[in-house]
Amino acid sequence: MPSLLKLARAASAVPVVIACIALFVLMVMTFCDVILRSVFNAPIEAATELTRIFMAIIVFSVLPVISVNGGHIAVDLTDGIFLRYRLHRLRDGLILILSGAMLYWPVQRVWVLADRARDYGDVTEYLGIPTFYIGWFITLFTAISAVAMIVAGLLHLFAPRLLSEASQ
Repeated sequence: MPSLLKLARAASAVPVVIACIALFVLMVMTFCDVILRSVFNAPIEAATELTRIFMAIIVFSVLPVISVNGGHIAVDLTDGIFLRYRLHRLRDGLILILSGAMLYWPVQRVWVLADRARDYGDVTEYLGIPTFYIGWFITLFTAISAVAMIVAGLLHLFAPRLLSEASQ
């Protein structure tokens, strides 16, 4: 079981590395765009569409990690009740499982939209990048988020000790 935890920990680093690379490229591109625009009056023409693409990569690549680690905005109005009756593990597990299951619909819809964009031959304005690649990326990482949330929810319910070992 410890090797499975090590594998999961290593796999969770991959989306973060992807997001870090995209953020670094976005930062360099924005810096170059500002310099080129200010000094030479020659902005990067495709900066807007590249910014959109890199933002999608950043947001959706870290979605699995943020979702499983509870990094989303949370309202704690009922935490006292659940903690008092020691139901917080049950609540957290059920919320993760239900949230992961509810991601089926966005995964399915984005997949349909990406296929439609591929069938129509949709491409970005300046660089001509097929937009369905971005849709497939969003679909893939949303599906990974769903699976990760369901697995984390099941671990919350049935093997909470594994979660405490994984966080150490």
